[in-house]
Amino acid sequence: QVQLVESGGGSVQAGGSLRLSCEVSSGFRIARYCTAWFRQIPGKAREWVATVNADNISEMEPSVKGRFTVSKDNARNTLYLDINSLKPGDTAMYYCAARSSSYCYGTWHYWGQGTQVTVSS
Repeated sequence: QVQLVESGGGSVQAGGSLRLSCEVSSGFRIARYCTAWFRQIPGKAREWVATVNADNISEMEPSVKGRFTVSKDNARNTLYLDINSLKPGDTAMYYCAARSSSYCYGTWHYWGQGTQVTVSS
């Protein structure tokens, strides 16, 4: 069973930074597959934030470019999302996801339980 466990969320003031982590169970090697971050703002649908593929090529949602960085450590089997210059509008539950393909488009097969980020002004 593939498990994804997020951590690193919290309550911060605007302008602050956070590093979110997503540890993936060892039987699913992220070096071979596509992984992603999503977020769900209260009252809105879950939205894509970033992906990083098996070749370590990343894509970011345009509105977060320059403030968010996605990366992964294949040896630790862990995905990261660094968030800088946090804004109250970034308040959301952040989820990591993975799919059993090196191709980053299509259904996401595995999800974490989420980690809450709350930004105060």
